[in-house]
Amino acid sequence: MSEEKLRVLIVDDEPPARARLRDVLADCGAEIELEVVGEASTGRAALDTLATAKADVVLLDIRMPEMDGIELAQHLQKLEDPPAIVFTTAYDAYAIRAFEVHAVDYVLKPIRTSRLAEALKRARSARAPSVESLRNMSNRAPAFLSAQERGRIHLIPVEDVIYLKAELKYVTVRTPEREYLIEDALGRLEQEYSQRFVRVHRNCLVARECIRGFERKTGDGEAQWQVVLEGCEERIAVSRRQQHIVREFGRP
Repeated sequence: MSEEKLRVLIVDDEPPARARLRDVLADCGAEIELEVVGEASTGRAALDTLATAKADVVLLDIRMPEMDGIELAQHLQKLEDPPAIVFTTAYDAYAIRAFEVHAVDYVLKPIRTSRLAEALKRARSARAPSVESLRNMSNRAPAFLSAQERGRIHLIPVEDVIYLKAELKYVTVRTPEREYLIEDALGRLEQEYSQRFVRVHRNCLVARECIRGFERKTGDGEAQWQVVLEGCEERIAVSRRQQHIVREFGRP
């Protein structure tokens, strides 16, 4: 993080809230040398901004459409030099305790100059929150997976994923358009998205709604079931241990 001018990105879906933050940041300028590098109304817009503008701190609203602030914060951790996160929230005192347990800074709305200045000063030396702590703060699975490519974070809607396949320390994410590589554990993804994906092999999960049937292939004197998937010509082998799914899905 820069030891000079503090670069700040504002992320909030409500224009009045962003305007209010700009005003309060201007007041904080009397104590802290800072620069607002941009504003974003959605998580996607925030990632697009950070692809071209460096930020030391992101002031991040919790409740936003499509992707909430906690999920966006998880994706931000994939940046090579992730910014410090300061959540802006109107949550009640009970919910705030969850933020304190996970050592993530926050400011309560309506935001006051003294409290925001304090959070920004902490941010100069704060470590980025761990992905695990951010996951523990949320009570729902993220709507997107994310892959880092050439310094840019690509969002992958989970609803678009056809299969997830473990490849060494990476997981290949297949959509109708292309493949992505993400660093994650297949077992964790299986647990988090158990309603959407089913395991067909020790190294592969497929989307339940993409299963169109099964084919039996014979090779080396042994027959093996393969999954036929919507939107993907590739056939995925079904392991012996998982052959019960052929019966369960009723498409022998």
